[in-house]
Amino acid sequence: MTAASSQSPAPATATARYPDAHRLDLVEDLHGRRVADPYRWLEDEADPATARWSRAQDDAYAAYLAAAPATGPFSPATLTPRLRTLLGAGFVGAPAWRGERRFFSRRAGDQEHAVVVVVEPDGAGGERERVLVDPMLLDPAGTTTLDAWQPSKEGTLLAYQTSTGGTEESVLRVLDVATGDVVDGPVDRARYSPVAWLPGGEAFFYVRRLAPELLPADEAQYHRRVWLHRVGTSPERDVEVFGAGRPITSYYGVSVSRDGRWLVVSASEGTAPRTDVWIADLAGGALDAPAFAEVAVGLDAETGVWVGRDGLLYVHTDLDAPRGRLAVTDPRTPGVGHWRTLLDQDDEAVLEDVAFTDGGGTGTTPQLLLASWRRHAVSEITVHDPATGQRLPGAAGSVPLPGLGSTSGLVTRPDGGPEVWFSYTDHTSVPTVLRFDATTREVTPWAAPPGAVPDVPDVRVRHLEVASSDGTTVRAFVVARADLLDAAGDPLRPCPTILYGYGGFQISLEPGFSATTLAWVEAGGVYVVANLRGGGEEGEDWHRAGMRGAKQNVFDDFHAVGDALVAGGWTTPAQLACWGGSNGGLLVGAAVTQRPDLFAAAVCSAPLLDMVRYQRFGLGVTWTEEYGDADVPAELDWLLAYSPYHRVAPGTAYPATLFTVFDGDTRVDPLHARKLAAALQHATSADLQDRPVLLRRETGVGHGGRALSRTIGLTVEQLQFVARQTGLAGAGA
Repeated sequence: MTAASSQSPAPATATARYPDAHRLDLVEDLHGRRVADPYRWLEDEADPATARWSRAQDDAYAAYLAAAPATGPFSPATLTPRLRTLLGAGFVGAPAWRGERRFFSRRAGDQEHAVVVVVEPDGAGGERERVLVDPMLLDPAGTTTLDAWQPSKEGTLLAYQTSTGGTEESVLRVLDVATGDVVDGPVDRARYSPVAWLPGGEAFFYVRRLAPELLPADEAQYHRRVWLHRVGTSPERDVEVFGAGRPITSYYGVSVSRDGRWLVVSASEGTAPRTDVWIADLAGGALDAPAFAEVAVGLDAETGVWVGRDGLLYVHTDLDAPRGRLAVTDPRTPGVGHWRTLLDQDDEAVLEDVAFTDGGGTGTTPQLLLASWRRHAVSEITVHDPATGQRLPGAAGSVPLPGLGSTSGLVTRPDGGPEVWFSYTDHTSVPTVLRFDATTREVTPWAAPPGAVPDVPDVRVRHLEVASSDGTTVRAFVVARADLLDAAGDPLRPCPTILYGYGGFQISLEPGFSATTLAWVEAGGVYVVANLRGGGEEGEDWHRAGMRGAKQNVFDDFHAVGDALVAGGWTTPAQLACWGGSNGGLLVGAAVTQRPDLFAAAVCSAPLLDMVRYQRFGLGVTWTEEYGDADVPAELDWLLAYSPYHRVAPGTAYPATLFTVFDGDTRVDPLHARKLAAALQHATSADLQDRPVLLRRETGVGHGGRALSRTIGLTVEQLQFVARQTGLAGAGA
């Protein structure tokens, strides 16, 4: 390995310069591969040189903003209130029933964060509602986010988790629902922890990391365990019940059946698409030392299980069914050999969720089985015989939905009954909660967001099919204003276009209401969402076709959609922008460095970009099953083949690129964006004034949730950047 320093040459412009960034002559021998890393020094945020460089990037970005048009559809004065209007309906979630109480999340249109609400009988034949948790009351600065919440089985207590500054380092507390008083906590180190209440509300199982003083410094964010916690006692007295001896990057799920008899624990190593599951019978009272039996252990499959009101164990798995199936067995004989398939795999649709209706109370025999599916990213709900799995004939076999959109969750009362609640949204409909009544077979609106539903532009949505480089069919949703299309739905002329994608971790991009999309489209742009390999749109095979050594398929799919948009007259390379965040930021980084000819602009948010060193930072080591392990020679070759930071070529006219990073991000370290920004600024032959490479930093927020005003502020600047670089701002000014 060698390390020297050289000064970056002046960029190809006489009127402006990028901030100086010295280049190290640093070349490492990694398993016989010589790998250059000229901006290694930018990994250290605390280094004075990095701090100076970052401040200079702030100044460069501020200068860019200062030169932006003060009027027009993408000026902050116009776009900020428009986004507030589009988001003005707010949000309401499906109910979590506990006896006569129901709990849900809700955000009014002008609220910075969603709150947790309880509705209960008022004693006079009506109902009253109360806000139980409001992040703005906890922190008026708006930097505290509500990460999760779970009412006890009786609805008398509520466990909730909050974090501050975007860190996602959740702290768990318990409040008394009747009084609103905090009665337990804080319990730290509870990031990504489920809470599984035992009947009576005196105790729960949950997930917590080991104390950092027990661990090496670089392992403090791992080593999770499942614990039993008794409400009102110190967490230091909690009893560890599961996790010792398993891989340090394991994540755990935990649940307890409604009657309190069965404890289910699941485990996955990092984000690997494999889940082990165990079940323990708590009837003997051995809460401190449950005796676990294997449900599905050591299998190359993802499996989720629960015990129904009828006492049977239901299994949602992709074992021998990459698109998912539902099986059933007795919880006393939980192993694979005892499973009976109830819902077979569908040839095209992916099984997402199921719910059973029954008579309620003591009537625990299931009467109907509802199943939600995702068919090429569009949701549908079917109705089946709960004993045989047979779909009911004719119209009785489907739950009607308002349109071609997406549903989330199938929620029933823990005490049973004929009702099922679920959320629905599509490209022009704000999310609402619908209720299916198994008695009447009717679907009716249950809850709408509390604010005014916005007027939206008259748009059309096309579902395109595109052949990728290897012939695989890739689908994309194209959203455009109706007056820009002919009678057949084809474009009348090329328009500035945003191509958005993700392609990883089995995450599906489904139809949904988006203020970003609608603001862009109503100004005359086209917005495209690509369903790429690596996602979950077509099941686990689709996911695996875009992970590890097959990751290049994701980028090829993305490029194929971009090329098809140009060939189909939707846009031109001078009007096309790519956009993505997190793993989608890696996608954008690959697009910029592999196909700079295809895109005029790029928005790269909270990205992974140095794929040789990604696993050394943030939560990177938990993602080696998705991307590959750079410490393994063959897998290093996969990573080097596409790592955006290592594909930068001097003298290339790269697209205008806006990196957006967040100082509180504990998932993806902002160092990735710093390093690629410096590399592109050094290498690009494009004029800074024409195709700038810029870095936008934001403090007090992280990778995930944020206040509404922060969301709008970021979106305004991202849309403004893309509009300027693709010509849409001028068209609307």
